[in-house]
Amino acid sequence: MGVKKKVRFGQEMVDGEEVEFEPLAERWNEYRLSDGTLLKMKMAITKIFRLDKYNDVGEPIYLVSSNTLLSASVRPELMKGEL
Repeated sequence: MGVKKKVRFGQEMVDGEEVEFEPLAERWNEYRLSDGTLLKMKMAITKIFRLDKYNDVGEPIYLVSSNTLLSASVRPELMKGEL
């Protein structure tokens, strides 16, 4: 069982339980920009809460806390200044 606590959901505070999780895959999304830059992004989930609130079909609502990781590989001629 996880830790029970109040969490903000929209404009209200609701009861929720922190749920432990195991990442099964954390892949990067890659985007080639028109200037040749390669952007890599992925979401890193830090916490998941199962709320004492349910959607229209009766499933519990999950609140996810995350960070977005970003990496850029830029062509040298687009760089400014010295390294």
